[in-house]
Amino acid sequence: MDTTNLVENNLVSETDGCEIEVSNLQATQGDKSTSKKENISYKQEVLRKLIHLCSISIPVGYVFLSKKEALSILIPLAVLMILIDILTKKVSALNRIYRKYFYAMLRKHEKDNGKILLNGASWVLISAVLTVFIFPKIIAITAFAILIISDISAALIGRKFGRTPLFNKSWEGTAAFMVSAVAVVFTIGLIFGAPVSFFIVGSLSAIVGAFAEAASKVLKTDDNFSIPMSVGAILWIGGLIAQNFDFSFINLL
Repeated sequence: MDTTNLVENNLVSETDGCEIEVSNLQATQGDKSTSKKENISYKQEVLRKLIHLCSISIPVGYVFLSKKEALSILIPLAVLMILIDILTKKVSALNRIYRKYFYAMLRKHEKDNGKILLNGASWVLISAVLTVFIFPKIIAITAFAILIISDISAALIGRKFGRTPLFNKSWEGTAAFMVSAVAVVFTIGLIFGAPVSFFIVGSLSAIVGAFAEAASKVLKTDDNFSIPMSVGAILWIGGLIAQNFDFSFINLL
């Protein structure tokens, strides 16, 4: 009798264990499915970044403009973009048009009509205004060029080859950001004949910017804002320090 009860108990335990394993497997699969739903497809990511690449015209254009001229263009564009962003979420006719052409490439939070959360394009223009307004010209151009080039590099490499987690991103994407950001710094430095201090501080700012991009979701900030602000801050602080040794690059342009 005791032997029979023992066998039955073992069978029940094994059955329960199997049910738990199946439940855990289903939960894991569900998490993966949810994660995929939250991400746009790689094709749409590429299309999104091609649009993002058009913003390289901002730092390039600023080379030939004064701060006043640049702001006179960027501020109206930023206001217009924010207005369009809000109206496409609140006016049903505009929302239908917006979703028809852009829905597939929108992030999860950009699809939420219940909240006024600005999309990436709005943040790019807001950051452009602030970057040009706050920082010296060479720093603004460098910080914003890094935003465009390195954000694209991090996104495409991270999505394609990312395997090692870092915050909500990947080490592979972050490494791509650093390499491309340093390349941007050296390109700008060589074009404008910058002193060695620019290359040193610029490389440091590239590292800081990479981690600002990787940690943007954890910090609850848009990376289109956190990248140029962090890169610009490091460049400015480094430039002020270099000024004491007659190696400043702040007034290069």
